[in-house]
Amino acid sequence: MFRNSTIGLGLALALSMTAGAGATATAPASAPAATPAAKPAAAPQAAPKGPSDKALIDALEKRFAAGFNAKDVNAIMAVYAKEGLFVFDVTPPREHVGWDDYKKDWQDFLGSVKGPVKFEISDFDVAIVGPVAYGHSVQSIHTSGPDQDLVVRVTDVYRKSGGRWRIVQEHVSVPVDLATGKGDLLSKP
Repeated sequence: MFRNSTIGLGLALALSMTAGAGATATAPASAPAATPAAKPAAAPQAAPKGPSDKALIDALEKRFAAGFNAKDVNAIMAVYAKEGLFVFDVTPPREHVGWDDYKKDWQDFLGSVKGPVKFEISDFDVAIVGPVAYGHSVQSIHTSGPDQDLVVRVTDVYRKSGGRWRIVQEHVSVPVDLATGKGDLLSKP
């Protein structure tokens, strides 16, 4: 009766699978009776939401700024990855490879600054792609000494590991006037 019909074969197979032990399956004269609808599976319980990755990176930058303003090298270095850190800084030497090398640079720099520091981050933007993010900002430094104002551009690469974001790569720069070869230390957009 259902020899050349795909629907027929499917119906026959379904009937043979639902027939009880010792029962014989026969094709019903009408459509098969509807089976009760299965209850939908309960939605998985969502994990409690914490701060967004953007909020975590914003908090990292605020901790950095607070450490800078306090001239606290340990607080500054707490935002950097201990493994694999690479930095192009605005001052010589051209690059710092590793956490210890960059910490020494901060110690030397802050040791040379007499009096309080006022540090600010502006124009901060960050893009997050999974456990990696990249951001850029303009950072202003003012100290009480002569010629101690400086505005730099900073690009950071962040990596999330163990639920914590850290800076793994940083590039600090100033625009250069190509006609004079001098850096623009007070650069404004």
